[in-house]
Amino acid sequence: MLRKRGQKGFTLIELLIVIAIIGILAAIAIPMYRAQTVKAKLTEVTNSASHIASAVGAYFADEGFFPVSNMTTAAEIKTSLGVAVPVGKYIAVVDVGAGNGVITLTATNTGEPLVDGTTLEMSPSVTADGAIVWDYGGSGIPVAYRPKK
Repeated sequence: MLRKRGQKGFTLIELLIVIAIIGILAAIAIPMYRAQTVKAKLTEVTNSASHIASAVGAYFADEGFFPVSNMTTAAEIKTSLGVAVPVGKYIAVVDVGAGNGVITLTATNTGEPLVDGTTLEMSPSVTADGAIVWDYGGSGIPVAYRPKK
């Protein structure tokens, strides 16, 4: 009596199922990876805004008012507030408003056209006991990329 040898290898349907599963996983993972890399690049923008906010808060605590001159360059901010801002990598423009302490940074080079050219704004409000509360705002940054409070 002849014995049949066992099959070795995969059938066509098994290979197609594996390829379909890999395709589905890639369709989900690639956009999520892209979103996370844009968020990581925007972290530099939000961190710079936070450092400037701390310096503006210290200025307010010392002087009792916000800086009276408009600071529109990284050099002015470094000279006046002692904070270095890495303009050029992911920050195109930085501005600290005169008299109101509003900090505005414009994002660039993030790799996301919906984010490049948008602004992140931090607006201070002084509470009755003299504490400063910062509110995020800005124009055009999609909700998925905005910093959480």
